Amino acid sequence: MEELVIRDADVVDGSGDSAYRADVVVDGGRIVSIVKEAAAAGCQRPKARRELDAEGLVLAPGFIDMHAHSDLELLRDPDHSAKAAQGVTLEVLGQDGLSYAPVDDRTLGEVRRAIAGWNGDGDDIDFDWRSVGEYLDRLDRGIAVNAAYLIPQGTVRALVVGWEDREATPAELDRMRQLVAEGMDQGAVGMSSGLTYTPGMYAEDAELTELCRVVARYGGYYCPHHRSYGAGALQAYEEMVALTREAGCPLHLAHATMNFGVNKGRAPELLALLDDALADGADISLDTYPYTPGSTTLAAVLPSWAGEGGPEETLRRLADDATAERIRHHLEVTGSDGCHGVPMEWDTIEISGVGDPALAEYVGRTVQESAALRGESPWALARELLLKDRLAPSILQHVGHEENVREIMRHRVHTGGSDGILRGAKPHPRAYGTFPQYLGRYVRELGVLSLEECVAHLTSRPAARLRLADRGLVREGYRADLVLFDPETVAAGSTFERPRTLPTGIPHVLVDGRFVIEDGRRTDVLAGRAVRRTPR
Repeated sequence: MEELVIRDADVVDGSGDSAYRADVVVDGGRIVSIVKEAAAAGCQRPKARRELDAEGLVLAPGFIDMHAHSDLELLRDPDHSAKAAQGVTLEVLGQDGLSYAPVDDRTLGEVRRAIAGWNGDGDDIDFDWRSVGEYLDRLDRGIAVNAAYLIPQGTVRALVVGWEDREATPAELDRMRQLVAEGMDQGAVGMSSGLTYTPGMYAEDAELTELCRVVARYGGYYCPHHRSYGAGALQAYEEMVALTREAGCPLHLAHATMNFGVNKGRAPELLALLDDALADGADISLDTYPYTPGSTTLAAVLPSWAGEGGPEETLRRLADDATAERIRHHLEVTGSDGCHGVPMEWDTIEISGVGDPALAEYVGRTVQESAALRGESPWALARELLLKDRLAPSILQHVGHEENVREIMRHRVHTGGSDGILRGAKPHPRAYGTFPQYLGRYVRELGVLSLEECVAHLTSRPAARLRLADRGLVREGYRADLVLFDPETVAAGSTFERPRTLPTGIPHVLVDGRFVIEDGRRTDVLAGRAVRRTPR
């Protein structure tokens, strides 16, 4: 007898088609049968060792977070309710060009310092891996939800070239190609870049194109955080489209949006650019989060030259008064490339987390507010925080536009990605709320998407981008990565004031046919594993 039958569920299967009532039988980690309208038809109903009454609940494929920063959190926090409670059953890690494989001892230390604001410094982690394959093997020991990995181009460049702003030599480019090929061969699904973050931003298009050729050869995709979401946003999108078409590589645009005052209401221009490329045969997808503020580290807004040589050199420059004044001028007057070419507006920069508890008083306030309380300039305060906290502060950037968010999420190649940073005292609520926010606010309350459309955006579309043949749909033979939610009550509990509040209306989540959320509570099940690239 099979393990589980989910009775009388309203199945929204991820295809975009209308919902239907069915009994769904799960066994051995897979969906083994779907009996539509069993009760109404009066036919023999399937039996199993356990029955779950799903009356009034929607059964959908588990949600796929196409842009996650859980690279260390999956290891340090087996509970991982931040994602499991949202119905997320698969996360894509290695984002924005910086993560923890492939590395050597030197590069690992540098990367840990550079992205401490995203993931913590990692002092509580046993870094018993160096290669992409070894990291995926570490995930295979048991995690809360499944995870796929993108090779981080910035980390690869740091390993081979270092943190210098210069062109790679032919030998260095060959070595980077080799590392990308090895990572793809070991199971990565593609490559990411952070082209407003050092050292990845030092790569010219020709270098990126060559690495994308390798990714394409293995059937992967390129996921850039491109060179500007501000003053040069459209040009940056055009650059990525042209680059990947030259390389013959599929393109997935990370947290695709149009931010800052210069881009208010300009989402239709971006979508027209993408539609033209798609009509011409380009392979493009994108992800967004359903909120207006962004989130990153405070150090990320600095000009690129300030980061040359690595984190320790950045701190040295900040400590030097003359150099710090040059940094301030780039930030406040000319517009730093780290801040997307837009002159800094300190009232939009809210400190969301710090590494040193002694600096906790600044969390939850904008830099402008804290500076005014202390009677000093915003730059003086920001500089002090960066130095005292050794580049660890994380921030929210209140620079988005609601009309842009809605326009982009309607697009036919759109998928969902939380871009959720899980560290800090007041992280962005998207880390705990992205997927119920889509279902509650943008489907039920605002009607921006139908329920069937939205579920397809969060399930089958990302599964297709990841080339997963047995995930993303409720189909017989598919993996039983499933979520059951109440369409009338599902909502994000997280807010900017209480960002770690769990969602409501999602009572059950299954990974590989096992309950990780049951009756609204996290179980002790660790059914997640690394999801490796499917060979062509």
